[in-house]
Amino acid sequence: MEKEDVDLIISYFLQADADFLQDMGVDSKKLPHRETWQKLLFEDLARPIRRKNFFYLIWELDGSPIGHSNINNITFGNEAHMHLHLWEPGKRRCGHGSSFIRESISVYFEKFDLQNLFCEPYALNPAPNKTLAEIGFELIKQYDTVPGWINFFQTVNQWILSRENWRSLNNGA
Repeated sequence: MEKEDVDLIISYFLQADADFLQDMGVDSKKLPHRETWQKLLFEDLARPIRRKNFFYLIWELDGSPIGHSNINNITFGNEAHMHLHLWEPGKRRCGHGSSFIRESISVYFEKFDLQNLFCEPYALNPAPNKTLAEIGFELIKQYDTVPGWINFFQTVNQWILSRENWRSLNNGA
């Protein structure tokens, strides 16, 4: 993500309708004001890699941004939590997400020297749960929590992908 991408990510959330946010497990009342969110992301963007709270990758198709993935709860050399979002409804359910996620995972494992990558999507949101299973994540458990700072209390599925399993799924790459 570059500085000019920040507003694309923020707009994805702030311009989404309430039903879409609800389906993702997002509490629209917890979304910060644009300026507050910009400040948070700009500050983190300036941090060295080992001190980042967030790391975003912008997904492009035919030269146009169509979504993003990010990690947070980063413990460099150990683990992080991944999130994934296709911004354009017409680009969902076309297989794009799986290929973008695979590329993102490789970047996360390498850039942050991760041993484990977690993802905890809303249990009632079938798309990310299906995609994670297809990619090779293992379902650890289902539990109730507030998974992030913009979420409501919900049931999530906790998925894990270890660096070792990622390498074996990708023929040692």
